[in-house]
Amino acid sequence: MASEPVPPVMEAIRLWTGVECPNAAGLRSLDDFTALIQEFEALRGTLVFEDEPSSFEAALRAEAEPGA
Repeated sequence: MASEPVPPVMEAIRLWTGVECPNAAGLRSLDDFTALIQEFEALRGTLVFEDEPSSFEAALRAEAEPGA
């Protein structure tokens, strides 16, 4: 990843809410945010929208009346 997102996220929280990162639990949740971003980056280029229908669309097709 190009840069560590935690300091910019902490600054965004402060600017938008006027609240400093409140406690250790808040900092731990930002660590989870970093890991989540890395997981999404690892998937970049591997997912294709048209690979298969969404589960909702698949359920609609499965329950459709014949000939509809």
